[in-house]
Amino acid sequence: MFNFLKKKQEEPKVNEVYRSFGIGRVVPLEEVPDQVFAKKILGDGYALDLTDGKIVAPVSGEVVVVFPTGHAFGIKTNDGVEILIHLGIDTVELNGLGFKSQVKQGQHVKQGDVLTYMDLDAIKNAGKPTISPLVITSMEPVVLHKAHEMVTHETEGIITVHK
Repeated sequence: MFNFLKKKQEEPKVNEVYRSFGIGRVVPLEEVPDQVFAKKILGDGYALDLTDGKIVAPVSGEVVVVFPTGHAFGIKTNDGVEILIHLGIDTVELNGLGFKSQVKQGQHVKQGDVLTYMDLDAIKNAGKPTISPLVITSMEPVVLHKAHEMVTHETEGIITVHK
């Protein structure tokens, strides 16, 4: 009775479920051999020590950046979180060697869509680490749940991003 008098309660914000962007072992950012990522200067997240070169969208959203060298992608999720996937360390120096981008800037992707194919052997042979960070560049708080675990493209719950 008199439901209109009851204060409408806000529903809790449901955070989007992130999946792994690749296959490999989860590495905390602090252990990445690059101080920009290890010190979380660009934001918090995690990295993958990749064992497979198929890289997919961990969430749905708009591809806002595709680096010309194909080594990094920015995605803005449908709920406004901005992420950066940086493939390998110092791979910008390879000028695109080892990457076959499958998306363009401005394109909308669904979770699981292929972003690129990464030739892990070519990158290793060029002397570059293939460890690859995912960073929340919009600076939302991140909780890492699966440090040092092996994951696949279907693995969920590696991190929680609090919006």
